[in-house]
Amino acid sequence: MYQGQHIIDLPKRIVVGEGVLSQLGTHFKELFDKGGLVYVVTGQNILQLYYKKVKEMLEDAGFSVTYLVTGPATVDEARRVASEAEKDRADILMGLGGGRSIDLAKYAAAELGKDFVSVPTSPSHDGITSPFATLRGFERPYSKLARPPKLLLLDIDVLASAPRRLAAAGFGDLIGKFTAVLDWRLAHRLRGEYYGAYAASLALMSAKHVSAYARQIGAGNREGLRALVEALVSSGVAMCIAGSSRPASGSEHLFAHALEMISQSPPLHGEAVGVGTIMMSYLHGLRWSRVRRLLKEAGAPTTAKELGVKEEEVIEALVKAASIRPERYTILGEEGLTREAAEELAIRTKVIG
Repeated sequence: MYQGQHIIDLPKRIVVGEGVLSQLGTHFKELFDKGGLVYVVTGQNILQLYYKKVKEMLEDAGFSVTYLVTGPATVDEARRVASEAEKDRADILMGLGGGRSIDLAKYAAAELGKDFVSVPTSPSHDGITSPFATLRGFERPYSKLARPPKLLLLDIDVLASAPRRLAAAGFGDLIGKFTAVLDWRLAHRLRGEYYGAYAASLALMSAKHVSAYARQIGAGNREGLRALVEALVSSGVAMCIAGSSRPASGSEHLFAHALEMISQSPPLHGEAVGVGTIMMSYLHGLRWSRVRRLLKEAGAPTTAKELGVKEEEVIEALVKAASIRPERYTILGEEGLTREAAEELAIRTKVIG
C-alpha cells in the first residue's frame, strides 16, 4: 500500500470573468511587486490580436515586456524558449495563447526556476491550470511535472472569441475524467498505487458539472462557456492536489496520445479524448451511449469520420494505447487490446463502421 508523500503546489491567484484581461497590470503589481522583465510566449495570430494591449498594460504597471513566437510543442522548443528567456534575463514567463504556448512557457519557467503566468485564449484543455506540461520529445508522449501558474487569468470575452471547435475539445477533455478516475481507482485496488479520494472527487465533479451544460456549450453561449472554464480550472487543481495527472488522465488519454502519434491528420487532443472516453466507458461498464450523446450535444466528434481520422488508425491506436505509458495501469491492462477486440470495441460504440 502507498505510504509516500507529495507536495501540493497550487496556483497563487485565479481570475475569471468578462473583461478581466484589462486588469492584468493590477494583478501583476500585486503579485510581483519587484517588477522585472515579463517574457511573453505566444503564437503569431495571438501576437497580432493581444500582445500590444498586454504590453501596454504591463508597462503601465512598471514592467518591461518582450515576446517570443513559439514553434511546435516539443521539448526542444521548450528548451529554446528557456534559453532565449535566460539570455534576455526574464523574471516572469507568460503563456499567452492556446495549449502550445502555455505548455512551452510552463516548462521553460520550471527549467529556469522562474514564475509562470497563464493567460489562455482558448478553452481547449485543462493544462491551463495544471502543473503538467505535455510536449513531444519526452521518452514517452505524456506530461511532465513543471509548475502551476502563479497567476491564471481567464477572460470570458477573449475565450468566447475562440473558434467553437476549441470549446468542444475542452468539453471532450473534461468528459474524460469519468473514466480517468475509474482507472486510477483500479490501479489503486490492483497495484496499491496512491489514490487521492478528494482529488478524484474534484476531477469527477468537473466532468459532472460540465455535463449539465453540454447543450449550452454546443450553442456557444456565455453560461456554457463559463461552466466549461471553471470545470477546466477545477480539473487542473485536482492534478495539483494529486501531485500527478492521474485524476484527469487515464485510458482515454492513452488512446488519444496514441491516435495523435499515429494519425496522418491528428485531431485536437480534447476531441480524441472525448471519443476515447466513449470506448473506455464501454469497457468500464458505464453508460457509454450517454457519454456519446453529451459529446454530440456539445458539438464534439463521436466517430472516426468526425475526428477526421481513418478507421484503421482508431483500431491501431486502441491496440497501441496500453504501451504509451506501461507504468500507468488502466482498464486496458498490461498487454492492451488485441486487434480483434479493438475493432469490436470501436464498432460496438459506433466509433467506426
